[in-house]
Amino acid sequence: MLQSLAEVISHRPDLRRHTSTLQWAQLSAAEMLVLFPFWAVIDIRRIQLSLQNLGLIVLEAIPESESGFYIAIDDSSAQTSPSLQPKESISPLGAAPHKPQAAIKPGSATLIASNWQPGETWLQQCRQHNIPDKFMHTLVPEFIGYWRDRGQARFSWGNAFYKHVLKEWRNEQTRVGKYELSTQMSESWRPSQDAIEILENSGVSGGFLEDAIPEFVLYWRERGMVHGAWNTKFIEHIRRQWAKFSASFGLDDTPKLIPGDWQPSADCFEVLALAEIDDDYARSRVPEFVLYWRDSQQVKSSWNTVFLQFIKQDWARRLQNQSTEESYGENQSFAGSSQQRIKEKFQKIADRSWAD
Repeated sequence: MLQSLAEVISHRPDLRRHTSTLQWAQLSAAEMLVLFPFWAVIDIRRIQLSLQNLGLIVLEAIPESESGFYIAIDDSSAQTSPSLQPKESISPLGAAPHKPQAAIKPGSATLIASNWQPGETWLQQCRQHNIPDKFMHTLVPEFIGYWRDRGQARFSWGNAFYKHVLKEWRNEQTRVGKYELSTQMSESWRPSQDAIEILENSGVSGGFLEDAIPEFVLYWRERGMVHGAWNTKFIEHIRRQWAKFSASFGLDDTPKLIPGDWQPSADCFEVLALAEIDDDYARSRVPEFVLYWRDSQQVKSSWNTVFLQFIKQDWARRLQNQSTEESYGENQSFAGSSQQRIKEKFQKIADRSWAD
């Protein structure tokens, strides 16, 4: 409110009253509501009265107006001349005038001074909490700047500073404590018994836990990171890994050579049946498939998948050949030479694009 009023007065025509050296402006109750639409009427009255009690603003009623008044800002905040004090406290909203406020006595609420320093009594109370003097004095400039910016008056700045120091000291102790608990991962690290019990109660097997510990230790040792909750990090890691393991339980995706007695799974033949591929034809192609891959010495994660690709491509070529032969039988004029047909058949037999 004080800042907004100062801006209004500075943009109004310079108005001087009686012997006052202050710059005055004329306002009305309606203008106050326009200036402060975010406050209720009762809030405007309360804040205006607080500024009057602090001696920061001076108001005088306009006799011929019901809601108008003259207002000035007293930058010195120490005017004690009776001629500069209003005879009555004026409400900016035209409320009934109040009785003159009692003079501000020593010990009442005041703004914090720019050179304020905490008294020895409050410093001694801080020392009872084992707070170092250096820590307390480093907080003084920040404390003064904060409360001067807010422009709030208090009855005891020493008490406010005491509470502020206690709060900051607790925050500092918490921060230091967390840092001291932080450690690097050691070669001999093991999760606590509580962490193991939590994971086992979640259904994680003990063997899986033991296998995961060396990998976890190695991973964090190589990064050299400092952390204060390795057990919590281990629990999160194991839960993620266990979820992945459970999702792929029973499936071995390790690439390996094809066995000599390999046979497609029943699921494989069901997929082929959905594609309307003859079951006997697929089984007849297994020996050639196994022989090719055993000779190539290549490893695959899923031989069933490779077999499905092979059979589908081979079946498609078989259907195409049948269609081509029927076309040759119907019209010999479109047939090529006998040597050309032999060459085409040889290329189809030797085709291994399905193995790429």
